[in-house]
Amino acid sequence: MTRMKLLGIALLAVTLSPVAASAQSADASYCSALAGTYERYLDMNSRRGQQPQSLDTRVAIEKCKAGDPSGIPVIEKALKDARIDLPPRG
Repeated sequence: MTRMKLLGIALLAVTLSPVAASAQSADASYCSALAGTYERYLDMNSRRGQQPQSLDTRVAIEKCKAGDPSGIPVIEKALKDARIDLPPRG
């Protein structure tokens, strides 16, 4: 590889790093907002015996609290199924 190609690749990597970090941060914030919304509206119902919380949802909430946004689809589905508006993303 020529020196210019290596320099171009290095420059591209440095340029994209903050974008990737920002996207991860935005996902983690959204995930946290989803978990908070779920706990505010649906988890209270499960404490009163009205709607049991699924294990999948509980795991997704714990992932979000730990900063792992992989639980987003599960919590979004639970909120949509309960007809609760999702928090704004980003």
